[in-house]
Amino acid sequence: MKPDLFQAPDYYNLDDLLTEEHKMVRDAAREWVKRDVSPIIEQAAQDAKFPKSIIKGLAEIGAFGPYIPEEYGGAGLDQIAYGLIMQEIERGDSGVRSTASVQSSLVMYPIYKYGSEEQRKKYLPKLASGEFMGCFGLTEPDHGSNPSGMVTNFKDKGDHYLLNGAKLWISNSPFADIAVVWAKNEDGRIHGLIVERGMEGFSTPETHNKWSLRASATGELIFDNVKIPKENLLPNKSGLGAPLGCLDSARFGIAWGAIGAAMDCYDTALRYSKERMQFGKPIAGFQLQQKKLAEMITEITKAQLLAWRLGVLRNEGKATSAQISMAKRNNVDMALKIAREARQVLGAMGITGDYSIMRHMMNLESVITYEGTHDIHLLITGLDITGISAFN
Repeated sequence: MKPDLFQAPDYYNLDDLLTEEHKMVRDAAREWVKRDVSPIIEQAAQDAKFPKSIIKGLAEIGAFGPYIPEEYGGAGLDQIAYGLIMQEIERGDSGVRSTASVQSSLVMYPIYKYGSEEQRKKYLPKLASGEFMGCFGLTEPDHGSNPSGMVTNFKDKGDHYLLNGAKLWISNSPFADIAVVWAKNEDGRIHGLIVERGMEGFSTPETHNKWSLRASATGELIFDNVKIPKENLLPNKSGLGAPLGCLDSARFGIAWGAIGAAMDCYDTALRYSKERMQFGKPIAGFQLQQKKLAEMITEITKAQLLAWRLGVLRNEGKATSAQISMAKRNNVDMALKIAREARQVLGAMGITGDYSIMRHMMNLESVITYEGTHDIHLLITGLDITGISAFN
């Protein structure tokens, strides 16, 4: 394994906009990725196995619920710090960032925001430490972009609820200890329930044969007359807005994370272009290669500014769901285009596991689809600026 020589681009001196705490948190995550992720991630992707050995390290750098208050085991950081951690982790691998995003924004966030105090104390400290791992059940086999059409449901049986249905494309599900599952009650109202591994009738088959996010564990959630204790219902919010609020937090993290993947592709291409000799000089000296590299750093810089401003708005409680959608859509699209251009700079070497680019490219094909597809986020922006819904 070659040493990780990554150097983060900062063309507009954006470090000047960060606090010392932001930089300290980011640098700790960056060093951890270099030390514990880079040496193993290519083999993990080749083997299509999530490296569970990194869970402890993710917890130690504060990747699980960084904005959750310290009294519940979180780091008590702000939204920009959360974004920077996601950026550094995705610089290593989108699948590893997915694991952290799910744990933070889709499991810990709903328990913290919508859960009871008893639920917070029971689950959050163990989730923050990585003792418990979680997953989020919203997408179904027949309901992806239209989650309101879900058929997973639960019925009140007096002293418990009876849960039936299935969820698909669930990150972390094969090894998760708990699942935050969204289902309809008998009145058709969507609620969140905490389902624990070991409950009778609950299974989590793994999804195989993926060409993307190969170092991330993906699976299903199957509920066959699962008895759910009533105290496992999230009591403080119901309706579709509850899971969508979680997705806002996750999409914010993705908007930052995609920048990390783009940075890694750009840094790899820049270094390679200076070393690769053709026609008697480094290919970095040819106009077409400089065009690729100049456009890459321009788009990364624009995405950095977009994410930073969104982080400020999140910290102030002013960021809208539509603004988050714009950042997620733009930054992932940017990263995918940069991965493709960077692959061309490396030529044939770009498709090998000796470099990270093809792995990033394959991963980003999932990231551009999950947690709101590229097209759906476009229509969210369209709705926001016109006031007219294109969804129905």
